[in-house]
Amino acid sequence: MPLDKIVLITLILLISMVILAAIGSRLRLPYAILLVLGGGLIGLIPALPHIELQSELILVIFLPPLIYTAAWFTSWRDFRNQLDFILLLAIGLVLATLLAVAFVAHTFIPGLPWAVAFVLGAVVSPTDTVAASSIIQGQGLIRRIAAVIEGESLVNDATGLVAYRFAIAAAVSGTFSLTAAGLQFVIVSIGGILMGLILALGITWLHRQIEDTTTQIIITIITPFAAYLIAEALGLSGVLATVAAGLYLGRQSATFFSSETRLQGNSFWNVLVFISNSFIFLLIGLQLPNRIANLGSRSIPTILGHILMISLTVIGVRLAWTFACINLLRILPRAIPHLRPGVSWRYALVISWAGMRGGVSLAAALAIPTTVANGTSFPKRDLLIFITFGVILFTLLVQGLTLGPLIRWLKVDHDPTIKRETQAALIASTQVALKKLDELKNDEPSIQKYIDRLRSYYERKLALIEQNDEEVDLQKLQRLHELFGHVQKDIHNEERNVLIAMRNKGEINDEVFHKIEQNLDIEEQRFYR
Repeated sequence: MPLDKIVLITLILLISMVILAAIGSRLRLPYAILLVLGGGLIGLIPALPHIELQSELILVIFLPPLIYTAAWFTSWRDFRNQLDFILLLAIGLVLATLLAVAFVAHTFIPGLPWAVAFVLGAVVSPTDTVAASSIIQGQGLIRRIAAVIEGESLVNDATGLVAYRFAIAAAVSGTFSLTAAGLQFVIVSIGGILMGLILALGITWLHRQIEDTTTQIIITIITPFAAYLIAEALGLSGVLATVAAGLYLGRQSATFFSSETRLQGNSFWNVLVFISNSFIFLLIGLQLPNRIANLGSRSIPTILGHILMISLTVIGVRLAWTFACINLLRILPRAIPHLRPGVSWRYALVISWAGMRGGVSLAAALAIPTTVANGTSFPKRDLLIFITFGVILFTLLVQGLTLGPLIRWLKVDHDPTIKRETQAALIASTQVALKKLDELKNDEPSIQKYIDRLRSYYERKLALIEQNDEEVDLQKLQRLHELFGHVQKDIHNEERNVLIAMRNKGEINDEVFHKIEQNLDIEEQRFYR
């Protein structure tokens, strides 16, 4: 495709992202769903060249940074506390879904061999990190539930992709060894985790040697690709290597990143993640017209029936497995204590319903080889790709659109632990600030006056936090913070207007203007966010 067309298509997609995300924000709908639907409509434009989505584009370009940033911001404490439940879902549920889908597909889709049915099961078995995070964010979900959903989606990609490798090998060669597959799974998984941790240790050392903010941010871009590609080159799990590196570096970053690096890095990664997420969902939607065309003479109603059947199987198995796991963790004598109290059917239902499929499943389907060992075509490859596409759409639309209302209906969108921990953290940090101010006595009256003003602010802040009524004190603190923010914003606007006037008159150059403007922006964000 000519470069000018690539640039034009990219611009169209970027503009579509902005418009659809804005509509989603206005309608309070997950932007992922609107992007998929929007991509489908864009794909119908006759003048637009067809975009063939390559599996490598998702697995190598988009997946590593998205998994990495999700792992980076994952709470290690919550992940560790829910690890048994996460592993039951990320490994056990993936395998159970694979078997159930394979059985249903082989039984009800005429002429589908067992080996090919297992490939379909492996393709649709893992939930998607991108879909899960994009849909549950902003829902105010109780941390225990969110930790399970996010942790599961981080790990089960690896399980699904490893199972997919063995299913493809069996379908192509016609041979399969359960013992060899199990041993290989352990080696690939543990090896990937160790490789990711070793790389993370090296990256940590590197960050400590570098003070330049731009260089540090560039290193954060390189890290997920290095973890993924090195692990895959060694025959290990690139997904788990990236997850391990992200978890470790995210927890350690506070010890080696400056405030400037954190501010700039977070802003950069927020934009990168949004663009990457949006591209994936738009590209999924763009595949719809071409996938329909590839079906040829096949009966559309029959294929839609297959999609519905596989989708209901995926959802049904997840519901049954999740409720079974929660009951199992309640009754086992050695179950981790924190899982026994407070785990209700409401928690299980939300976790069960957060099983959206996404880009990883589509990438795996597109990577299915075109031929088998004897040179003949891979059986029903186009059908498998279309069914996968249908399952992704079904879960995104049906589960994605109803997950938010379900969370609110079940009243699991309020987490009291967040408020308690916020109060404890604010008390501790404010007390430390007051202690530090006591050490900063200065003989210069103007400086001491500023220190006294800061002390007065922190004393009022601490008094509000320590009040017995937690709800009231946090509300008062928020109002105080907003008052300071509005006053500071007005002051900064006046300062900025003076700077603009001085620059326009030629009294200061643009370099001085931008330097002072940046300082004002940082101060304003500190008070006004």
